[in-house]
Amino acid sequence: MNITKPVKKILVVKLGAMGDIVQATGPFTAIRSHHLDSHITLLTTKKYIDFAKSGKWFDDIWIDERPTWFDLQGWVKLTKRLHNHNIYRVYDLQTSDRTAIIFHLLRFGKKPEWSGSVFGCSHRHINPNRNLMHTVERQAEQLAVADIHNVPPPSFDCIEASSIRFGLSKPYVLLVPGGSAHRLNKRWPTKYYAELALRLASKNILPVVIGHKSETEDAKYISLVCSKSKDLTNKTSMIDIIALARQAAGAVGNDTGPMHVIAASGTPSLAIYSHASDPQICGQRGSNVNIIRQRSLENLSVDEVEASLQLR
Repeated sequence: MNITKPVKKILVVKLGAMGDIVQATGPFTAIRSHHLDSHITLLTTKKYIDFAKSGKWFDDIWIDERPTWFDLQGWVKLTKRLHNHNIYRVYDLQTSDRTAIIFHLLRFGKKPEWSGSVFGCSHRHINPNRNLMHTVERQAEQLAVADIHNVPPPSFDCIEASSIRFGLSKPYVLLVPGGSAHRLNKRWPTKYYAELALRLASKNILPVVIGHKSETEDAKYISLVCSKSKDLTNKTSMIDIIALARQAAGAVGNDTGPMHVIAASGTPSLAIYSHASDPQICGQRGSNVNIIRQRSLENLSVDEVEASLQLR
């Protein structure tokens, strides 16, 4: 008589942001390889659903409804869902206060194994310098505690993407002039991007501006200065950015999510940093990434950026 073993259920938690999602693709691949016969579910936020589905890392994807701190009903609902799923192990790649709450709530019932940093978990990453490590190395070290080794770098090799609908002529360079609205000191001035666009256009290279809808004014300004530039702000998903990056001659941008996507796609990428963030902890990773850092980005000249930009 053959007895079928129950399929182990794994939960991976990664809520965002975009750059963090990109840098978790190596761990996604490693977890999938380690649990080939398991059912793996990702808990993430709504805006990353399509990207996560396209990667074929997961059997199911759940949306985190993000209950507020005092939304007891919301937390109870999430806890019940997790308990009913009969989870064997959780890989907490977010390691935040929110995921710590989930860990403590799951202790009231059948407690799953837990890979993370929260006190009391079964596979705890206890390196006191974990917050000073780059995200990629920190997550790889965390997974090693759970006996998952050889975590690959960020990669989209398993994702199919096409940029045909944008109808871009080659060669083109992606410009990413935006970033966090609350951290404007992370942005190289838009006027410098416009000047760089003019210089690219003079070499018959199409400047293509991408970004969030909140950055459309930056793109309009660049288009006003350089009429040959192409404005794709608020028109690209993460998968679209992958497709555009694969065909681009290069890219220049601030320390912001789309630059992580572009860099991991293998595109020659120049990421611009100010004193406001540290590339040693959060820098873009890819096969052809150059990082330039200036304490005040007002003092970073277009000449210096142009000289640092490598194209293929």
